[in-house]
Amino acid sequence: MAQYSRVSGNVGLITLQNPPVNALSAAVRQGIVDTVNRALDDPEVKSVVICGQNGVFCGGADIREFGTHMTGPPLVPMIHAIEVADKPVVAAIEGVALGGGLELALGCHYRIAHTKAKVGLPEVTLGLLPAAGGTQRLPRLTGLPAAIALITTGHQITAAEALKLSIVDQVTDHNAVDTAVKFARSVAERSLDGRRVSECPCPCPPDVDALFEAAMQKVRQNARGAIAPVACVQALQAAATMPYALGMQREKELMATLFTSGQARALQYSFFAQRAVGRWSLPNGARWDGSKPRPIRKTAVIGLGTMGRGITVSLAQAGLSVIAVEAQEKPLKEAQQAISGMLQRGAKRRGGAPPLDLITYSANLQAVADVDLVIEAVFEDVALKKQLFQHLSAICKPEAFLCTNTSALDIDLLASQSRHPELVVGMHFFAPAHVMKLLEVVHGSRSSPEAVATAMNLGKQMGKVGVAVGNCHGFVGNRMLKPYLEQGLFLLEEGATPEMVDGALEEFGFAMGLFRMSDLSGIDVGWRIRKGEGLVQPDTVRVRQGRRYSPLGDLLYEQGRFGQKTGRGWYRYDNRREAKPDPWLNNFLEEYRARHGLAARRIECQEVLERCLYTLINEGFRILEEGIAAGPEDIDVIYVLGYGWPKHRGGPMYYASMVGLIKVLERLEHYLRTHPDVPSLQPCSLLRRLVASGSPPIHKWRNIIKKTQSHL
Repeated sequence: MAQYSRVSGNVGLITLQNPPVNALSAAVRQGIVDTVNRALDDPEVKSVVICGQNGVFCGGADIREFGTHMTGPPLVPMIHAIEVADKPVVAAIEGVALGGGLELALGCHYRIAHTKAKVGLPEVTLGLLPAAGGTQRLPRLTGLPAAIALITTGHQITAAEALKLSIVDQVTDHNAVDTAVKFARSVAERSLDGRRVSECPCPCPPDVDALFEAAMQKVRQNARGAIAPVACVQALQAAATMPYALGMQREKELMATLFTSGQARALQYSFFAQRAVGRWSLPNGARWDGSKPRPIRKTAVIGLGTMGRGITVSLAQAGLSVIAVEAQEKPLKEAQQAISGMLQRGAKRRGGAPPLDLITYSANLQAVADVDLVIEAVFEDVALKKQLFQHLSAICKPEAFLCTNTSALDIDLLASQSRHPELVVGMHFFAPAHVMKLLEVVHGSRSSPEAVATAMNLGKQMGKVGVAVGNCHGFVGNRMLKPYLEQGLFLLEEGATPEMVDGALEEFGFAMGLFRMSDLSGIDVGWRIRKGEGLVQPDTVRVRQGRRYSPLGDLLYEQGRFGQKTGRGWYRYDNRREAKPDPWLNNFLEEYRARHGLAARRIECQEVLERCLYTLINEGFRILEEGIAAGPEDIDVIYVLGYGWPKHRGGPMYYASMVGLIKVLERLEHYLRTHPDVPSLQPCSLLRRLVASGSPPIHKWRNIIKKTQSHL
């Protein structure tokens, strides 16, 4: 809806009304058409201002209308009618002008933005492009390089940046609507020549062909198979090479291709999934968010290694007081210097002062006695963490929440060391913790709903997407990763090379294949985990704990090849960053196969994908069956945000639903016949039940999932 009023005598004020972000629903679009016509027909009105209710201009299209029969006036003619109006129309931008909201503003003759407003065209993140003239009007204002950067990434920019790029005409610290009304009165009698963006030429540099060739190359490299960024470049190329009307037609054609694509459906599924995990309910129907989170003001972080530093930065940037504790003086000083640098760089990017004064550093654990919540991030050693929880339980006030950043250890075991196990939860951050958006909130068997709600709310304050999960070894993400990594090693034993396996996975869309990922995280890290699990034995033993085991990673560890940190791992790193195939590794694999009587065979990329991805997916079904995750959306959010699963493929469980559950089942059964000593290839009974139920769409899986016990 849109409300119309006349203010300051001769200014027509149109206010969009569709909380919370005034999305352009059918009713809002109809309201804009009606009120614009009313303003233009009113002889008393000399100029018009368009604004949004509650300090938000417009968040863009109503995504809930996607996939339905669209009703109401279309955006393109609506915006065109505003642009060709014979009275000045001013957009008063507060809050955000995103997607269709910015396209609406670009159709106005002037744009006034509040200092704290942000603008952007994020359609590409939904597998689409700005299709209401955004790809044609924006470059006419900003020039091609800036338009390419904004539209192909979907990045949002500040009002100050928008002013520099000529997207807005004025930025104000005062009320943007009042400023826009005053401005509208001042331009009421001015000619609109040069103010209609579609009539302006698109500025093209002399080397425009080279510009688009470089842009396309960069986009293809970064998109890793996503088609929307490529279409965005093609639409912008039309803006540069065609008249406006033909460019609009090209924009429409490209949008038609994207709108019905599988990638767009996957990205929109992911969009809704990220919002659904915040309204999370237990598999048994109980809701954790029935209990209100307790407000947190004072926090502490114990252990200032890489993870502890990132967590400290995130807490301070969220405006929370932090006691940062590191037992040794030298590491404490190093951490203080590193954290200060991270906060200063972050403040420079965001604008404003770094919140250095919110952090107090200490080498004494007693300093945390008065905090509301503690996050421990010490070394991943169960004995060390148990001892720490005993100390914290004695030092902290009785009502303090005790949280662990463990990536795999038993939350209940750590909670048993506390006097108040109901206040213990896992808060598993992902490195770098001040950058990565994912947070696994791990609910132990005795964790209270209030503790889970508080951890989830704290994650939200820190800008994270929290996903509540149950307690098991590795929780959701790392538990599913284990069979994925195992299959990669088995493929090497059977004849593949690291670059061949990684190539297949990166072609699928992963930013990094599993062996490059192993080199980055450290082969020594994986070895310590396996050592703790009792799996590290002489390499003559290839069956351990009753299942096939590959000791290849252990053998590399014994050679001192830890990955990037030593310049050698599954690859060699002459400059410590670029992974290059290593002839030594190929000889090592040949010798290993000969020693164990293994014959190398040709392995196709399709087998790599099926064995690595389908075993990971199969473990996801087991997690759903056991109630460790509430639904497939939770798993998919974890993998997209935390493990580099390509966004345009939705997530592992969504991908399984698109490939076809029966295909996943059949290929798992096929590989199990070939490798009966690999239990992770045994299809999960939930997968079988879903197939037997006709492979329902993913949003109906919860109706099939029947659990005898919830771990959440």
